[in-house]
Amino acid sequence: MKKSYLFPLSLSLLVLTGCTNDTDSDLIDTSNNTEPVTYTNTVKSIITNNCISCHGTIPSNGAPMSLTSYADVKNAVLNRGLIDRISRSQGADGMMPLGGTRLPQSTINKIIEWNTNGLIE
Repeated sequence: MKKSYLFPLSLSLLVLTGCTNDTDSDLIDTSNNTEPVTYTNTVKSIITNNCISCHGTIPSNGAPMSLTSYADVKNAVLNRGLIDRISRSQGADGMMPLGGTRLPQSTINKIIEWNTNGLIE
């Protein structure tokens, strides 16, 4: 008795061709959305990984302020235009991180969400 390999092959092709998308709009964000966005669980690591090299305890490279604490970052959002500066397009005057690559929009959205939800520590 001969085995037929045609069925498994055609099923594999069906599965592979069924896993495509034409636009980003049908992609699903699988990041951990169960925790609320707070300074401690989200924003602090964004700032540490992207801003502290210039906005450290002693600011460097012309940075006007430190972003090492909750109070510093909250003040920067409320009074220093932090969200505007990180939201500017790549290469725009005043875009942060200065001289670097613009943060991914999903990262910027986390800081915007933190602000919208009341800058929870």
